[in-house]
Parts: sequence; structure tokens; C-alpha cells
Amino acid sequence: MKTLVILFTKLLIYIFSKFGRGTSLPGLIALKLKPDIMTDLIMPRTVIAITGSNGKTTTAEMVAKALAKSEMKVFFNKEGSNQTEGIASLLLRHCNLTGVLNFDAAVLECDERYTKEIFRYIKPTHFVIINLYRDQLTRNAHPYYVLQYLKEAIDMLPDSTLILNADDPLITSIGNTHKNTLYFGMEKNSYSTEKTDALYNDCHYCPLCKSVMHYDYFQFSHLGKYSCTGCDFKKPDTSFTISEPDLDTGEIHINGCRITVGFASLYNIYNVCAAFSAAVCAGMADKAIAKALSEFVSENGRLVHFEAGKNKGILLTSKHENSTSYNQNLEYVSRADGSVTLVILIDEISRKYYTNETGWLWDVSFEMIQNTSIRKVILCGNYCYDLEVRFNMANITSAEIITEPDIGKMVEMISVPTNDRIFVITCFSDKDKLYSRVRVNSPTAK
Repeated sequence: MKTLVILFTKLLIYIFSKFGRGTSLPGLIALKLKPDIMTDLIMPRTVIAITGSNGKTTTAEMVAKALAKSEMKVFFNKEGSNQTEGIASLLLRHCNLTGVLNFDAAVLECDERYTKEIFRYIKPTHFVIINLYRDQLTRNAHPYYVLQYLKEAIDMLPDSTLILNADDPLITSIGNTHKNTLYFGMEKNSYSTEKTDALYNDCHYCPLCKSVMHYDYFQFSHLGKYSCTGCDFKKPDTSFTISEPDLDTGEIHINGCRITVGFASLYNIYNVCAAFSAAVCAGMADKAIAKALSEFVSENGRLVHFEAGKNKGILLTSKHENSTSYNQNLEYVSRADGSVTLVILIDEISRKYYTNETGWLWDVSFEMIQNTSIRKVILCGNYCYDLEVRFNMANITSAEIITEPDIGKMVEMISVPTNDRIFVITCFSDKDKLYSRVRVNSPTAK
């Protein structure tokens, strides 16, 4: 039965790939035919599972490419299908007909709410949790709701090594009793602040005893150096430490190793450190990892160069329904040299389920673009008027605000010759609507 299911699934994967679709459906069918098919597989010696609200796709890609450069035979779910059926498709694609995965390592990006379901079948040797933010509240409710799923997932991995973001108290609150736990984090630096840059703080109260939390400093959102005023909960010591970040040059140091980051934002620096930590645990040498990460070029479409008319632009992919993702991309654009035209495109909230809920826009700190190099903002798409109301309340006076629901007309506007640098912030649900109207130079950027 096992061999027949594997063979049938491989056939489905081949057929669906010819139509450019079906990364999850073959796994779903396989699980219907044999629900425990993944438990029958012989996994590689090293299995690294990676989850978090933001950055898990990029981090998984970084880890996989770094390990590959050390001549390890590795695979990962580069298509991003990260729920149970997607993981099943991935494993069945790469195993042989006897169910053996003849690889040195597997890197599995896992949806944070599906980790405990995935871990019913496979037990990763290492489990990396990057962060936990408000994300897709229609689906995920609240970070504390997702936190319970992650706690239950960790309870299923008594022998696995946890690699956790020490600066995120939500994450450390569920990992501090696990026997094999390593932490990564960032030292205080020139970008650290006394107050959070977010409009809210999900860790104002201790996740363990609910007393008021004290922060020595914030990095962004609720990440920083913290301690509880009512119990002994505090930021743990880190085994992997980011120091001396320079967002202008993209240079950072991790455990003394210099790394040049292609996309220099604070949240991506955490992704790099998480990847560094996982690669060390997989057996790579520090200097080899630093070299591989410095040479890393993403292929997941998070940052894309394009041309509109004769103007060059950059697309930054943010997750709709995720204010932290938007805040970090807004901060990145705000640091750009010269005059900037910024397009915010929200035509569809989600590509996976229907919702017209836009309350998350009020969690995005659009106010941060006041008095920056951004001189013009174009609000575009079906939800441009929701954006317009939010911007009216933000009271941004240093930039011209234009509302244009039609994407084609917006592209005509940014195609008019200008000396401005052009940035577009949108989600995966909408990026193809831009691609079809401009010339995409590359799906990747260093």
C-alpha cells in the first residue's frame, strides 16, 4: 500500500506540475488514501522545521541554500506549501519508492498553526521559531491563540532542539522549560528605542504571570530586552547574537562573523540570524555560513525589481493582515535616499480565503512616513478608500496622497518620467496584477 500511494502521488505531482499548480493537492489525496503515510517515510538525519508569523519562507530558503553550499544534499519547500498536505507532497516527491529520503537534510517551512498536526507524523531534529505577531486575525485570531498551538507542538518534541528568538517574549515563554533550547537575538544598537515603534504592544503584560513587563529597550514591535516586574521571566542569554547592525551598508555581525545582508531591515536581520543558528546546528562552520548568507539571493519574490516606462521600481511584498510586516517595509522605504514615490496596493485581502476585514490597517504605523523622503503616496486597489480613511487619520502632511482604485491607471502614473525612486508595497495576492503591467527585471534582488 505504501509503495502504491507513493507512486500514485508522484504521478499526480508530475501531472499537476505541467499545469503549474497542485503543490498541496497531491499530498491531500495521499493523506486521504493513507493518513499515516508520512510516518512510513525514512527521514534524513537532519530535519529542520521553521515557523513564525513573518520570514519563515525566506529563512527556510537561506538555511537550505547555505547547507547546499557545504555540499550537503538538501531539499526544502520552496513553493511555500507549508501546511500538512503541502509537507506531505514535498516528502513524497523527494522520497524513493520504498519511502526513503536519501538526503543529508530537510528544511521544512511550517505554518505556525499546523505545526502540531505536522509533528504528529514527523519529528524534526531542530525546530526554529522566528517570531509571533498579529497576523491574519480572520484566520489566526490573536497571537496568544497561535501561541497555544506552538506550545502543544513543542510538547510533542521532547528530544528535538529548539532554536528560539530570545527577543520575542511570546516565544521564550513557551520554550523556557524545554531541555534542549538555544536562543538567538540582537544586542542593543543604534536602532534600539525606548518605546516600541508599533501602535500596540502585545507583551505589555507578562505572558506567564500577567504582571506588567519592563523593557530596557525595543528593537521593533514587542521584540527587545525585557523582564517581568512580577516573576523571574526575562530575556534569556543568547548563543547566537547579532551585533553592530548597519542598515545603510547592510553589514551585521553574528558571533563575530561579518555578514552582508541583501535586504537590510531589522526583521530580515533576525531571519539571517535564525538561519545562521540552524546552519550551525546542522554542522556548518561559522565562517562558511557567513559567506553563504552574504552571497544569498532570494528567489521567493519578496523583493523584486521592475520597470514602469523608463522608471525603475522595487516591489516589496508585505503580508496583508500583518501590521509588523508593513511597518518594517515602510521603515525600509523611509530610509531610501532621494525623493520617493510610494504605492500601497491592496486589491484583495487574501488569496486563500475571502475577507473584506480591514481593521488591521489601523495597526500599521503609517505615521512613520511623515517628514521622510517619501514625497508622494498612491493608494490603489479595491481597498484604496479604506486606506484613504486611515491616511486621513494619520494626518500626513509632508507627502502628497493620491487615491486611485484602478491599477492600470496607477501604473500609468508611475510610468511618467520622474527622478523619484519608486516603491510598491503589496501582498502575494496582488503582486501579479502589477507584474502583468510592468517589465519585471528579476524575481530576486540582492
